[in-house]
Amino acid sequence: MKSIYLTGFMGAGKTSIGHALGEKLGLSVFDTDSLIEDKAEKNISKFFEVYGEAEFRRLEKEVLQGLPVTDSIIMTGGGIIKTAENISWMKEKGLMIFLYCDMEIVLQRLAHDITRPLIQQKSKEEITALFSERLPLYQKAHITLDTSSLSVGEAALKLVDEIKSWHSGQH
Repeated sequence: MKSIYLTGFMGAGKTSIGHALGEKLGLSVFDTDSLIEDKAEKNISKFFEVYGEAEFRRLEKEVLQGLPVTDSIIMTGGGIIKTAENISWMKEKGLMIFLYCDMEIVLQRLAHDITRPLIQQKSKEEITALFSERLPLYQKAHITLDTSSLSVGEAALKLVDEIKSWHSGQH
């Protein structure tokens, strides 16, 4: 089975759903942000502060392309789609899934999250604008799942069906 790349905005549920999906499908699970932190020996906030976004995106692409392209669930950072090469890579090498979540729910989930460098000190309007800017890039995914009103378990079950259908019908 081709690897499954979970994309979406911060707070959409990529990590939680990714782990649940990995359990249900019996696949290895990788988190690009965690791997970047391990490789850089810094948390992402600190990495952004020291090296900036351009260097983060370079390292993110390197980590993405170093992961298995079969039998894996790969949870990506919310901005991985900002690099066109990353979108092409995910679509060619695997199944790219966009986890959509209503912005009001995202804002509730992120309200007290201090680990996300691109939203710290930003207003609701600025975060919404960032999402709107990225939305057309997320929509390039093979599959979109609205996670707004789903539990982690429900989302994982829906994705299992979608993935099986996609693999049997297309690849």
